[in-house]
Amino acid sequence: MPHPSALNETGLTEAEAARRLQQLGPNELARPERRSAWGLLKETLSEPMFQLLLGAGVIYLFLGDVGEAVVLLGFVVLSLSISLIQSSRTERVLEALRDLSSPRALVIRDGAARRIAGREVVEGDVIVISEGDRVPADAHLLAAHDLQTDESLLTGEAVPVRKVAGIRATQTIQPGGDDLPWVFAGTLVVRGQGTAEVIATGSRSQMGRIGTALGSIEPEATELQHQTRQWVRWFAVVGVTLSLVVTLLYWWQRGEVLASVLAGITLAMSLLPQEFPLIMSVFMAMGAWRMAQHRVLVRRAIAIEALGAATVLCTDKTGTLTQNNMTIAQLVVPGQQWHRGQSVLPECFHTLLECGLLASQRDPFDPMEKAFWVTADRHLVGAEQVHLHPDWELARAYPLRPELLAMSHVWHEPGGVRHVIAAKGAPEAVMDLCHLSAQACEPWRQQVEALAQQGMRVLAVARSQGPIEHRPNEPWPDLQHDFDFEFLGLVGLVDPLRESVPDAVKTCRDAGIRVAMITGDYPITALAIAQQAGIDTRAGALRGDELNGLSEAELRQRVRDVCVFARVMPDQKLRIVRALQGLGEVVAMTGDGVNDAPSLKAADIGVAMGGARHRCGP
Repeated sequence: MPHPSALNETGLTEAEAARRLQQLGPNELARPERRSAWGLLKETLSEPMFQLLLGAGVIYLFLGDVGEAVVLLGFVVLSLSISLIQSSRTERVLEALRDLSSPRALVIRDGAARRIAGREVVEGDVIVISEGDRVPADAHLLAAHDLQTDESLLTGEAVPVRKVAGIRATQTIQPGGDDLPWVFAGTLVVRGQGTAEVIATGSRSQMGRIGTALGSIEPEATELQHQTRQWVRWFAVVGVTLSLVVTLLYWWQRGEVLASVLAGITLAMSLLPQEFPLIMSVFMAMGAWRMAQHRVLVRRAIAIEALGAATVLCTDKTGTLTQNNMTIAQLVVPGQQWHRGQSVLPECFHTLLECGLLASQRDPFDPMEKAFWVTADRHLVGAEQVHLHPDWELARAYPLRPELLAMSHVWHEPGGVRHVIAAKGAPEAVMDLCHLSAQACEPWRQQVEALAQQGMRVLAVARSQGPIEHRPNEPWPDLQHDFDFEFLGLVGLVDPLRESVPDAVKTCRDAGIRVAMITGDYPITALAIAQQAGIDTRAGALRGDELNGLSEAELRQRVRDVCVFARVMPDQKLRIVRALQGLGEVVAMTGDGVNDAPSLKAADIGVAMGGARHRCGP
């Protein structure tokens, strides 16, 4: 139900909004201090390999061996230049991507709607959101009409979630799940409209909390860095000790101070393996450069070493293993089934697909409705263009409601008073609309369960039994139940696996790298996708609510065997990565959403996936 104050809400006054903006700060994430050229140079020179190489070059120069010194120092300059260019390039790209955020917002102030910059939204503002908008801040819904949002940015779920207005509850406010009265900053409205009161902005929002957690994570040194530092210390101690011994013995035997010092330095230089740091530093820098040619940005060259040491690869599902693009995988009508791989759609499925289109938006944002149109464009074109009905007009829409998870569209046929009604929604809801008996429902329920076991999202489709004559001035029924519907069949939708994934997973396993999937999606869907990808599912899936009840020691024990983690929130992803590291694993983490950011940074190798670029770094 709409919030009681939604009917006469006037919003904040401009003066109050200005006061809150001054008090709470702008609605944006804290901008981290950008690394300067000097900072990048200092960070690169802090690596022991560069220090050892630079020290060797200086000593050779001091001894007068200019040729050897020039070669060593030349390679130092080359490696530093490559690292600095690559790092600064990465910083510029990340800064440009960050500037793409901060959407504009429609707010109600002094009783009037006005469009403002997203950074000017304050807590207490009443915002108006509609299909296609990016939510500017965390907010509590005051009113909602058929509202759905895509929260995959925060949860990893591939399918939009329904939103309802309601009174404020005492439950924990977090994204994910249907029929909740909260919308969150950065999420996309894919259907409907609503008004909401802002409850958190900037760093206090769910996205802001992820940013805060991200800032508190300090990247740890890689195994090669630990080994190199120990190696440098060992050679330093041995070299200095032997050099002092030789210097003292030479001076004791011959009494020549300068000759003694030169003899000690010569021995130290003979013990210095300058070729090793030279090779490692140059190859790391060249590796980062080569990866950049394949549109992979490496923030720190030392990450190249970590890539070869990984023992566990943790991957997100949506957008990483899958295409993040819902597709109709199966159609079911009485006695027959059609699968996506079939090139021809038989005539008996045309009515099912046609009514699925009629129950969808003409220009949808909802990924499942987009899937209907993609399939129709492929199979209902040319001679079957009649099934698309471009000239029909929408006369009435019945949206999804918590008590009935089905929607209906009433369409007017041109040139008369005839109307056709199409419905789609949750199978149990559509069966209820069609008034099917328990005996008639049972075969369909078994079919729904079989599709769900394959990781599909299942919708049912129905239509009115014959065109309805309706006069322009007559009111339409208030409830969908008042229409006489005929059950047509089921539609199974899936976010398809990327074609290259099974081979990639097999390659990792052959190389001794264990692959684990961490997702915000449901366990059944997660296990189905994991099986298709070749990920080990013998230990089942560990759910986020189960994970919350485990101590750190218990979690470490569970992650030894479990390779599928479902309904997992961002802080839980971070716990999983830490637990694996606690077992001595070198963890690589891939992901493409804000929800993956803390675990990406905490992992030994974090790979941020993107449509145009990837970023790799420890």
